[in-house]
Amino acid sequence: MSTDIYIPARYAPLLKAKETEIAIQLIKDFFQTNLAMELNLIRVTAPLFVKAGTGINDDLNGVERPVGFPVGGMEDVRAEIVQSLAKWKRMALADLGLRPGEGIYTDMNAIRPDETLDNIHSLYVDQWDWERVITAADRTIPFLKKIVRTVYDVIRRTERYVAYRYETILPLLPNDITFIHTMELEAAYPTKTPREREYLAVKKHGAIFVIGIGGPLKSGEIHDGRAPDYDDWSTPTGEGQCGLNGDIVVYNPTLDSAFELSSMGIRVDKEALLLQLKIRDKEERKELLFHRRLLNDELPLSIGGGIGQSRLCMYYLRKAHIGEIQSSLWPDDMMAECRAHNIELL
Repeated sequence: MSTDIYIPARYAPLLKAKETEIAIQLIKDFFQTNLAMELNLIRVTAPLFVKAGTGINDDLNGVERPVGFPVGGMEDVRAEIVQSLAKWKRMALADLGLRPGEGIYTDMNAIRPDETLDNIHSLYVDQWDWERVITAADRTIPFLKKIVRTVYDVIRRTERYVAYRYETILPLLPNDITFIHTMELEAAYPTKTPREREYLAVKKHGAIFVIGIGGPLKSGEIHDGRAPDYDDWSTPTGEGQCGLNGDIVVYNPTLDSAFELSSMGIRVDKEALLLQLKIRDKEERKELLFHRRLLNDELPLSIGGGIGQSRLCMYYLRKAHIGEIQSSLWPDDMMAECRAHNIELL
């Protein structure tokens, strides 16, 4: 095998391909309607590509290459397929004139050619990107937890809806989500890797929100990469901890794994942006369009995140491979192994 995939023992999909396609639409309609209602969001249209060199596109962990192309009708100026919309959304909040407590959501479609292909990673990324205006007083851990609980309640409510529509699917998510900082995970499991720590914690609790992703741990390492210019992972929050961001992770029994559904957080203010650019040795970005607008007080303070659409559907429908939810490209040997084990890739 050129790629590693996990094959559940005696796997049998609960829904066939046609039923799956119908269920995907039901899930997406129900989820986005409830998310918009609970967070007071309006739907907006988002770009598939942006102009390169503006700082609007995200570099994620800093190593992923965006897909780019020259635009013939604009003297071959280079455009890039978006990797996420974290920075574009914040500019949209400003341009739409939204106030604290108001926000937006949109469908984000991306291509990530450097993604490692496995059960849960594809070249194609589809997620709901959302962003909401906040005040300076909201830049706290209690406010972050309030919003996380709201998002998690929508996730859990949607699972109950799916279970109502399909009697073969039983709800699994716990009533409450457990909050845990990356430093607490490190202290609890010092000899484990970050991924192993998440697995052990989420296997115990069922659903967790891991706080402070991107900031240094006591070991000097980081739990996982985060770009320096959208999530705030550096602001001190007490007890030696930093960070106003994190991931919603649930236990996936089909794959026996920790399963990330959403990355979200309070976004950088001017001070956090300057500090994080310095920490990551990216201070030259201060001259880019997005960064200039933020430093010139042209953008509102905000909280936001992305919620994986295929990931959610995969979890709710108890699928073993993301290719059972979305149509993408897969290595020949992976497709052959999936066929041999009753995994029907779309």
